[in-house]
Amino acid sequence: MSVPDMGIFQRRPSGPEFAPQPTRPRVPPNQSVTTSFPTLTVEQIPSVDMNNFTFRFWGEVREPTGMTWQQLMAVKHTTMTADFHCVTGFSMLGTEWGGALVRDVLEAAHVQLSTSARFVMAHCITEFTTNLPLDALLADDTMLVWEWNRLPLTNEHGGPLRLLVPSLYAWKDAKWVSGFEFLAEDRPGYWESRGYHMHGDPWKEERYG
Repeated sequence: MSVPDMGIFQRRPSGPEFAPQPTRPRVPPNQSVTTSFPTLTVEQIPSVDMNNFTFRFWGEVREPTGMTWQQLMAVKHTTMTADFHCVTGFSMLGTEWGGALVRDVLEAAHVQLSTSARFVMAHCITEFTTNLPLDALLADDTMLVWEWNRLPLTNEHGGPLRLLVPSLYAWKDAKWVSGFEFLAEDRPGYWESRGYHMHGDPWKEERYG
């Protein structure tokens, strides 16, 4: 049965394009499974005033826009169980995250992408940035999260708001994320400009460029 064309925010029946394929092992190569959640960050942990918080959308869009924290909290809530693979070599399996699918957030914010949009740069309250293919951002399991294991996401793990891209290494899960800049051409973010891979597929061990 054919699926009607609903634009870029349509849920793909085959699942996210960058999701692990059924033939792949659950744990990527050279990863060790842990039940702890280590705190790894290159920056000082910021304090975020959610009363003055705005999540911004700009770049290759018809019109730049933004959402307040209150508007973001009004987006359809999603709870998802996902695995988490850090480039340093540890994997957490079956962790529960709560927040909103990025596709739902973009739809709620009435973001209209230009036809030239192919990539996105995630920006944070700090100076951290990371780049993603647009398809990875729009995948059915990519989320903006503010809960971990049914509790508010703590500051040291990226709270109040973190990007979650389960199909890529976790450095792509930008902590303290504050906006998406849509790009026509790919460009490196913080770690990518320091030698990390531009894509970051754990099953291909795309750790470094």
